[in-house]
Amino acid sequence: GMVIAGILTQEPCGSTHLAMFDESDLPRRKSDALAEMAQSDLDKLSIAELDDRIAALEAELVRSRAKRTGAAQFRAAADSLFKK
Repeated sequence: GMVIAGILTQEPCGSTHLAMFDESDLPRRKSDALAEMAQSDLDKLSIAELDDRIAALEAELVRSRAKRTGAAQFRAAADSLFKK
């Protein structure tokens, strides 16, 4: 990627160091990752790679659904507590 930022840092010996960051080092928004995944070329993947991708996506669905269920239960408990 291209360098997009630099930060001056002070080294313990007193010298100044310019730390450069690549855009790929920055955290990505979830929507960016999902959009990129949806646009990826599946034609280049083997059957085994497609199976791995499907397994990873299914695992992410399980994780996301579990988080949503927990959040919904927490909210229901909080709502019942504060509505008394």
